[in-house]
Amino acid sequence: MFARFRNKIGSDQVNSDMLNKQRRYDSLVRALHTDVFRYAYWLCGDRHVAEDITQEAFLRAWKSLDSLKDDKAAKAWLITILRRENARRFERKQFDYSDVEQESLEDAQHLSSEDETEHYWLRRQIAKLDDEYREPLVLQVIGGFSGDEIAELLGLNRNTVMTRLFRARNQLKEALEHTDLRGQSNG
Repeated sequence: MFARFRNKIGSDQVNSDMLNKQRRYDSLVRALHTDVFRYAYWLCGDRHVAEDITQEAFLRAWKSLDSLKDDKAAKAWLITILRRENARRFERKQFDYSDVEQESLEDAQHLSSEDETEHYWLRRQIAKLDDEYREPLVLQVIGGFSGDEIAELLGLNRNTVMTRLFRARNQLKEALEHTDLRGQSNG
């Protein structure tokens, strides 16, 4: 009789633990899916591939959710999983990416044609940056990561990250100074 009672308690505990894990995972997906997808799209430049690697990253996150000890670190943890998943796709198959056009992600807001022109120009200028400058900038602007978090994600020294961010912003500033967007959009 005691064995039956003990099994009942054990079964209830397992069900409770699974329900708690599912709730934690669901809230993680709801809170961070958009940011993770945006970063995936930036990495690969293809909406379908971004959807695939985002899905794979969340699948891996589910499998190892118990290893996430601090929920405040969830975004960085997911971005790390996503970066590894993106690297895996290159291990499986070699792609020929030459001058990949960075399509715009649809925003919920509608932009004026002048704003669209400026956003397009900015995306093009960011795409022209060397990877060593572009990746930290995108992590900061799109991902909202601090310099310390970017350093940890990329396995770099914080000062290196800050220097790269500074140089990336300066390159964008120089490009802006040499371009008159108002004249381009008004014809």
